[in-house]
Amino acid sequence: MRIADHTTLGLGGPARRFIRAGTDEDLIEAVRAVDSRGEPVLILGGGSNLVVADEGFDGTVIQVAAKGICRGGEPGLVTVAAGEDWDAVVAWTVTAGLAGLECLSGIPGLAGATPIQNVGAYGQEVAETITAVRTYDRFTGQTSIIPNGRCGFGYRTSVFKRDDARRHVVLSVTFRLAAQPVSRPVRYAELAAALGVAVGDQVASTTARSAVLELRRGKGMVIDAADPDTRSVGSFFVNPVLDGTALAAVEAAARARCGEGTRVPRFDAGDGRVKVPAAWLIERAGFGKGYSPGDGARISSKHTLALVNSGSATTAGLMALAREIRDGVRDAFGVSLAPEPVLVGVTL
Repeated sequence: MRIADHTTLGLGGPARRFIRAGTDEDLIEAVRAVDSRGEPVLILGGGSNLVVADEGFDGTVIQVAAKGICRGGEPGLVTVAAGEDWDAVVAWTVTAGLAGLECLSGIPGLAGATPIQNVGAYGQEVAETITAVRTYDRFTGQTSIIPNGRCGFGYRTSVFKRDDARRHVVLSVTFRLAAQPVSRPVRYAELAAALGVAVGDQVASTTARSAVLELRRGKGMVIDAADPDTRSVGSFFVNPVLDGTALAAVEAAARARCGEGTRVPRFDAGDGRVKVPAAWLIERAGFGKGYSPGDGARISSKHTLALVNSGSATTAGLMALAREIRDGVRDAFGVSLAPEPVLVGVTL
C-alpha cells in the first residue's frame, strides 16, 4: 500500500502493513496489537495534513474510519466519530441550525484530527466549541474522556500534538454549538468584506459557509481533482507568533528590504504578542506564487502558504523547497517558520 494514495499531497512511499479500522473497537484492537509487538504505528485520518518520506513507513498504518454523528443532552451538544469527513460535519451542523463551525467549512480531513491541530480558520477555532475529546489511552490501555480544560489548546496545537503526541488516539469529539440559524459574530476582516458586513456582525450560517468555501476555493484550499493547486497539505507553515522585540526586528528588516513606509501586518495573539502572516514574510523574502525550483514541487499559484505536488514531485523535493523558503525567510527577517503538517520520516 502506497501512503501517497491516502494523502491529499499524493506523496509518500509504502507501508509495511495497512489496517482500516471501521469501528472504535477495531481501532483500539489494532493499536493494542501493534503496541504489544513494539512496532511503529502511524494513525492515519484523511491524510490532509501529512508529509511522508519517499521511503515510506516501516510499520503499521491504521486508518481511522469509524462513522457517526449524534445529538444528545443539551440542544447544541453534538458528538462526532473520529472518522467522519470534517466538511461533511460542518455542513450537517449548518443544516441542523447549529452555529459555531461554519467558518471551518472546506477544511479537508477527518473530525478526529481537529482537536489535535486545534483547527482554525476565518476567526474560529475548534477549541472554542469542543467540550470533550474521547480517546484511547495507549499508556493505560483504557478509554478516557478529556475535557476542554485539559486539552491544552493553543494556536494550531494541543496536548495531543505537543505533550502526549503518542499517548492518545482520538475516538470522538463532542462540541457545544449555538442552537441558532445565524453565524457566530464574524471576526475575520477578509470574510466580513466578502459578506459585505462589518466585523462583529452576524449572517445566516448558510451564507457564512458559502462565503468561506468561495474564499478557500480562490486560494486552492478546497480539494478539487480538477485543480492541481489543491494537491497540497494546505498551509505548510504556521503563522509565527512574535513578542515585541521580535516584531520590532521584523519591522526594521521590512523597512530596509521593502521601503520606509512598509507596515508589517499583524493580529493580536494575547499576552502582548502578535501573529504575523507567514505568507507575507514568504512573499517579501522573494518567493512568489508559482515559484518552483524545477523538480515538480512548487508554491501554489493561488496561495503562498501552500506547497504543491505538481504531479511529478517527490517528498524529498518538496522538503527541499520548504527548507529553501524557511532559510530565505530567516535570512530576510530573522524568523524561523515552523511546519504545520505532521512530518513522517522527514525533517525540516
